[in-house]
Amino acid sequence: MKVLQISSAQSIGGGERHLVDLAHGLVARGHELHAAVRPDSPLLSALAGLGKNLAPLPLRNALDVVSARRLARLVDEREIEIVHAHMARDYPLAAYAVRQNPRAKLIVTRHVLFPLNRLHRLVLSQVARVIAVSEAVARALRNQGLVSAERISVVQNGIDVDRLSQARAHFDARSYRRRWDIAEDSLLVGTVGELRPLKGHEDFLRAAAVVVRHLPNTYFLIAGVDTSPSGEHRATLEKLVAELDLTKHVRFFGWLDDLPSFYCALDVFVSASHTESFGLAIAEALASSTPVVATRTEGAEEILSAEASGLLVPLRDADALAAAVRNLLENPDERRRMSAAGALSARQRFSVTRMVEETELVYHDALLSAPGP
Repeated sequence: MKVLQISSAQSIGGGERHLVDLAHGLVARGHELHAAVRPDSPLLSALAGLGKNLAPLPLRNALDVVSARRLARLVDEREIEIVHAHMARDYPLAAYAVRQNPRAKLIVTRHVLFPLNRLHRLVLSQVARVIAVSEAVARALRNQGLVSAERISVVQNGIDVDRLSQARAHFDARSYRRRWDIAEDSLLVGTVGELRPLKGHEDFLRAAAVVVRHLPNTYFLIAGVDTSPSGEHRATLEKLVAELDLTKHVRFFGWLDDLPSFYCALDVFVSASHTESFGLAIAEALASSTPVVATRTEGAEEILSAEASGLLVPLRDADALAAAVRNLLENPDERRRMSAAGALSARQRFSVTRMVEETELVYHDALLSAPGP
């Protein structure tokens, strides 16, 4: 198949890592992959292997007529069969390209739970399939009624399970801690995610203050960047760290190229999000054999079923979060049991191979389907 992936992303998050893994997986399975991204996109380096099939386009917004026409021309000239968009603002551009090239099929992936607007009712009228990254996202789509239920397919996110498990096998904890000037006998609790309010970092820090009172040798590590124009989110968090007297216990890591080592270094991984459509970092922590404490978002509930591989706590409840983290830190046997259960669950349910194969089936099904309205 000839497949065009479209993303106007300006930062790397779960959805963008999903796109990169999907693109590489489809190439490995013999498909011809093309990608349209912004000229300054962080995806350019991750997709550099596509060579001349990587097309920088402005992709400014949903009404970018220039980009829409260039996409349509690209689909025509390269005889694209599947046009796959990953961000809501790109859906109208992709839909226009397909409307100009009826032989192509439109696929969109919905990575988040936020409702779509009325513009998308028209756009989705011609979609062949909508891929939801979790059952929670599929429910949200069905409830909104913008697309018929039979055109919604659930393909849970995939992660590079082998890379994460291999990182665990070769991880040198002492060397890692020395690099960051962290005492070898300390306990490490960490979180991964963009620095923005919905990720719950303030709850994470308030929980940290409670834990430190009981376990003063605990460090709390935050990996993630602040993409706000003036960096106000990190500034707010740093101010809270000072107010809670946590300066010696909290480290901001910013962007990390080596996330597998970060997961392996942790005694407990925490997701304090207020909303999560899937929870890619949760799945990655599980695959790294790191026990997880997560707030009871829709995505976390789907991943940590029956709490066999992690603990779930109420949203926005720093005390409950602290109690769960402390429980695991004080019980190494439970951490070991949970680590093993999490690694097994991740390997069975969340591999990239499974995600790529299921997406490929959606493509094939779309190509066999009748044209949309």
